[in-house]
Amino acid sequence: RNVIALQLCLLSFIPLVPRNGGVLQSPVFTKQPGSIVYPVETLERNREVVFSCEAKGSPPPIYRWKLNGTEISPKSGSHYSLSGGNLRISHLNKDQDAGTYQCLASNSFGTIVSREASLTFAYLENFKTHRRGSVSVREGQGVVLLCGPPPHSGDLVFSWIFNEYPTFVKQDTRRFISQETGNLYIAKVEPSDVGNYTCVVTNTVTKTRVQGPPAPLVLRSDGVMGEYEPKIEVQFPEVVHVAKGSTVKLECFALGNPVPSITWRKVDGVPFPRKVDMRKASGVLEIPYFQQEDAGMYECVAENSRGMNTVKGKLSFYAPPHLIEKPQDVQKLIDDSLVWECKATGKPKPSYRWMKNGENLESAEERVQVANGALSISRLTLADMGMYQCVAGNKHGEVYSNAELRVIAVAPDFSHNQLRSQTLVKVGGDVLIECKPKMSPWGVISWRKGSEPLRESNRVSILNNGNLRIWNATKSDAGLYTCVARNQFGVANVNVCVSEPTIITTLPSTLDVTVGESVVLPCQVSHDPSLELKFTWFFNEQLIHFGSHGGFFEKVGGHSAGDIMIRNIQLRHAGKYTCAVQTKVDSISIAVDLVVRGPPGPPTSIHVEEITDTTASLSWRPGPDNHSPITAYTIQARTPFSLGWQAVTTVPDVVGGHRLTATVIDLSPWVEYEFRVLASNTIGTGEPSKPSKQARTKGTSPKVTPANVSGGGGSRSELVITWEPVPEELQNGPGFGYVVAFRPRGATGWMQAAVPSAETSRYVFKNESIQPFSPFHVKVGVYNNEGEGPFGPVTTIYSAEEEPGRAPTRVRAKSLSASEIEVSWKALPWNASKKRVLGYELRYWSRSEREDTASVQRTVGNQTSTIIHGVKGSTTYYISVRAYNTAGTGPPSTTVNVTTKKPPPSQPPVKVMWNTSNSKIILNWEQVKALENESEVTGYKVSTHRPNVMETNTTSVELALPTDEDYIIQIKPFGEGGEGSSSRQITIPRIPGQWRAS
Repeated sequence: RNVIALQLCLLSFIPLVPRNGGVLQSPVFTKQPGSIVYPVETLERNREVVFSCEAKGSPPPIYRWKLNGTEISPKSGSHYSLSGGNLRISHLNKDQDAGTYQCLASNSFGTIVSREASLTFAYLENFKTHRRGSVSVREGQGVVLLCGPPPHSGDLVFSWIFNEYPTFVKQDTRRFISQETGNLYIAKVEPSDVGNYTCVVTNTVTKTRVQGPPAPLVLRSDGVMGEYEPKIEVQFPEVVHVAKGSTVKLECFALGNPVPSITWRKVDGVPFPRKVDMRKASGVLEIPYFQQEDAGMYECVAENSRGMNTVKGKLSFYAPPHLIEKPQDVQKLIDDSLVWECKATGKPKPSYRWMKNGENLESAEERVQVANGALSISRLTLADMGMYQCVAGNKHGEVYSNAELRVIAVAPDFSHNQLRSQTLVKVGGDVLIECKPKMSPWGVISWRKGSEPLRESNRVSILNNGNLRIWNATKSDAGLYTCVARNQFGVANVNVCVSEPTIITTLPSTLDVTVGESVVLPCQVSHDPSLELKFTWFFNEQLIHFGSHGGFFEKVGGHSAGDIMIRNIQLRHAGKYTCAVQTKVDSISIAVDLVVRGPPGPPTSIHVEEITDTTASLSWRPGPDNHSPITAYTIQARTPFSLGWQAVTTVPDVVGGHRLTATVIDLSPWVEYEFRVLASNTIGTGEPSKPSKQARTKGTSPKVTPANVSGGGGSRSELVITWEPVPEELQNGPGFGYVVAFRPRGATGWMQAAVPSAETSRYVFKNESIQPFSPFHVKVGVYNNEGEGPFGPVTTIYSAEEEPGRAPTRVRAKSLSASEIEVSWKALPWNASKKRVLGYELRYWSRSEREDTASVQRTVGNQTSTIIHGVKGSTTYYISVRAYNTAGTGPPSTTVNVTTKKPPPSQPPVKVMWNTSNSKIILNWEQVKALENESEVTGYKVSTHRPNVMETNTTSVELALPTDEDYIIQIKPFGEGGEGSSSRQITIPRIPGQWRAS
């Protein structure tokens, strides 16, 4: 045998679990304490606070707490107690319990420390001074009234009462209350300011409020203060540190006469952003959402007519630390090395320290190093296990990040580095058999062949990393090899064995097929019978999913063949096909190039090189020939007036496959054309190219005249001429119009009129001298901006005629039924008097209607009678008749009237019965009685489904027996008013029966 194979035997890995069956887990905080500000005033009612702390872990964590770095002992009788991880402090003492608290959570993996949380007490004491002296100033002088807030803890809000509560001082450009000092500033005192002023201080935490003693403000009697320049009394510090995202308020106010105006600006000249509302920035400049770009030097300017004064201060940006790279839990082998990176942003730049199990990490060992936030430990030992915390901090805060280090010592284990159970090598080739067990610490690796220790030689060598290398392999090297790994914790081994290599017997090839055909791509192999084969096909390096791809691909190979068939091949199927064969121990592949011949691809770069009024010269570039030479090109065109693409005539008549230019002829002038080209080869015609850019042929004089020239009608003294407009594609250029020529029949000279609109289809010539219904010779020509075109053929058109001049006579009207009236008249003679008659118009209206709302009915030709349908029964109608022609209607005849007959019976025949007698059917029904307002019943009509009707004046009829189909019968009464309501349908079957009723 010419190959070597190795068989691997794996050990199982068993994870450690606690006794309760859950997976072991180091502690992780799910809830950490937050700072608390406690109002002292509530101590009498409730003297208890709770700091929250919660961590998950297995085993469950045990909790401890520190106050100002010293551990607290929640013992019996102590005012500290634990509920889970929460610290409850009862019987609060503001002197003993104020400070910084931290929670510690520990389990068998180590200890972690929470962030710091402070407990402070807010309070506000009363003012100590009970009386203040008067403040005496001149009118026009500025004054400052001091507040002097009492001892307190927590933020304060200041206001001032003027004389008596609830009258408070309102701030404006002249008066200002500083929320930094509480002082009241009046830029220029007026007589209305005289009175008592009381400072009111409110603690925002405790919500308590205290008032200072009143301070009287009086005016001096030694004159009025003159004007003087601004003096800034309220200033902001030279440097103000502002946290990222916070809101900063700068105060600035000046005394002066006149009252100074306060403006703000940045010293660097950069304008304030939109978030700063300058309309409110008088004594206070407020900058919300403070960011790095807001930092810089700010200046307050106080100005009046006597001068100007300024004050400057710097806003310094700071940001507490924010971790951007945190250490992650890690598991290492003994003697490995560890490097943890910890990075944070912040201003000032954060410093770093590391903690292990809740204590600062201070190791004298050289193998433990901390530098710029990174912790590195070399040659790990079991003593290095535990919980580590990176703490990044600056003067504005600290952030903590936790990570667990596990150090493990394990016996040799191959479960994480499983080897192939077989390894193949050709005779004379080289093979490397890896042996990479997991073991800690690293031990000794040896090899056996069969049951004997492996002897090394110049061809067989065990490398320093434990792998086995065999050079120039022979058949004798085949066999079972075992890798043995050993350290002080145990021994493990792994085996390998031998098999034949898999070989593809099909040779690489190139297949050539035509679109629409089917082809088989072969993939034949020889292989070790004990190994199972898996065939996988790729098309242009993309996996083929059989059953998809539109059903084109189908597997047709047997056990040792992976052949596939491609049915109905398309151009897109051309490319590289790869057959990959896999077994458990090796893999091999072969490629087949498939060439698909098909119709050419679309030509490209279609250009109109030159265009005249009827020709266009085209050029193009060939598209892909798809492996079959192009034999001919076809050119198509379309216009806004064509139905899609149409083939065009070219020069040469047949455009060969070697040509890339042609001239299109027989085009219409002044029409926008698009052209496209299609290529053909022996297989077929391909897809068309993209259309060329639109190109308009040049204009020329028109050649086509309007069709269907006719006319006539119109008003008196008019000659109306009509025609069908020439289509736009036949107008041959811009400025298209018509020339209308006409003359009386028999005349020699022509009169002409230009109609400049291409869409116009009518021209009216009006002249009082035109006699009614006179014949004219008419012809219509065409023109455009390029010149005049021809005239169409001459046709005869009559001028407008006069309406008939006489009224019909002998008008008679007769009621035929309740809904019909017959009207007759004497026809008017028709002669050549220009007042011909085309027909007659009847107008009729009922007694309850007006004549101007009459209904109209027309006849055609020389008809002398007609019937009006749809009138109402028992109603009087008035009727007049007049003749008409194209000019209108003539005078009306004498009006006649007629009353329609009563309506027909409304009740249908009932109790219809039938019976057979010999070869007849006898029908009987009950007589219908007309109502008082209905015409009398004079008979009945019996109809079958066949087109025949019988009439009778009795209430019975005899019918022949139905021999081939059923009878469907209806019966209607009738009288002089017409037919009445029908009975229900009666069905008489072909088989005669006894009396039946319906």
